[in-house]
Amino acid sequence: MSAELPAAEGSRTRFPLDTVYQAARMYYLEDATQAEIASRLGVSRPTVSRLVSEARRAGLVRIEVVDPFQDETVALAERLQVVLGLGAVHLAAVTHTATLGVDLAGPIAAAVEGMNLAPGDAVLMSSGSTVYDVAHTAVPPMPGVQLVPTVGGQADPTPWFQTNEITRAAAERSGAIPAFLFAQALPSAAMRATLDEDPAFQHVVGLWGRAKGAILGIGAPAPTRDSSARGVPVDDAVFDRAAGDVCLNFYDTDGAAVEFPGSDRMVRTSREVLAAVPHAVGVAVGTAKVTSILGAVRGGLVNELVTDAATARAVLDALA
Repeated sequence: MSAELPAAEGSRTRFPLDTVYQAARMYYLEDATQAEIASRLGVSRPTVSRLVSEARRAGLVRIEVVDPFQDETVALAERLQVVLGLGAVHLAAVTHTATLGVDLAGPIAAAVEGMNLAPGDAVLMSSGSTVYDVAHTAVPPMPGVQLVPTVGGQADPTPWFQTNEITRAAAERSGAIPAFLFAQALPSAAMRATLDEDPAFQHVVGLWGRAKGAILGIGAPAPTRDSSARGVPVDDAVFDRAAGDVCLNFYDTDGAAVEFPGSDRMVRTSREVLAAVPHAVGVAVGTAKVTSILGAVRGGLVNELVTDAATARAVLDALA
């Protein structure tokens, strides 16, 4: 706290500046009671309350609320980064499903800052409920950056698999420039063949190849999911060993690819392309995602991580 006050502010106080200052000094620095201050200044106790409020309004008093978990969270992030061999880990102290995007805003901003983006750079956006929340509430300013969807999802009935809408929302919030991918996640063989000849699709593929960063949801183990992208045959027995996915690239607990009927025609950023992105930031929260996070890291699908402290501890416990 400080009793420093610009002259312009002091001139607007309703009481004599010296009286306001003395009341604030005694209250905040000497821990004097309002009764003691009233006696020393020769004013009533209600007046002391008004003097203290005036001091705060005028800028004489500056109150800082210190996060008691900040140092612990930083140390936990550093430990997880080393254990997983990642380029960076950014943690939220706590998260809640109802406020997930807001809770992750700080870690997401730190991850984007680490990308050192410039206008014209490309950043990839995946699908999934967490990225959906982030896109609508948590993306920081990225003026002139191109945001690019990583998977097909046009006309998917589930909002968090509509990748064009996710990209549009994130661009609107951040000042970035959206690119769009007009394709289903799993098109027919005939439609997939036409995409390879479509200039608009090839433009997006080109942006994938030169992306500087990516914000990538890490999907939960396939057998535990309530919903999946349209067309993905999650009832196939092969998905019983799917620990998660990144951009519809499914993998087992060791990170090895889990392929399925039709996976060769999926509209998705490939594992090889993701592995080449300098800042491929995986985003996942919850103990149910522990094996998913480990598989994504082991498979080289992400090289940075955004999560919360509880999930970070669960990952470390799983490796102990």
